[in-house]
Amino acid sequence: QVQLVESGGGLVQAGGSLRLSCAASGRTFGNNHMGWFRQAPGKDREFVAAILWYGTATWYADSVKGRFTISRDNAKNTVYLQMNSLKPEDTAVYYCALGVDLSTYDYWGQGTQVTVSS
Repeated sequence: QVQLVESGGGLVQAGGSLRLSCAASGRTFGNNHMGWFRQAPGKDREFVAAILWYGTATWYADSVKGRFTISRDNAKNTVYLQMNSLKPEDTAVYYCALGVDLSTYDYWGQGTQVTVSS
């Protein structure tokens, strides 16, 4: 059983920063991709960023490139999403997910709310 627990969401003014964390536990072996997704009210869930547990590759949605940075701490089984220069359109519930590749995520966290005020 795999468990993902997000934290770090909150309310911030436009231009501010937040850092989200996702702690993974359980049988994560074989799942090498950790991703962040978000879902705003009335919109579909969208990809934000992804990273390999073992390796250097990272991926970002065009909308967050240059503002968000995904990183990991293997010793803590934790992935982070540093979000800078936040915009009101970044407001959403942010989810972390664990999977075998960029298009297959089998495990999801419960989500953490990020609200950016203008």
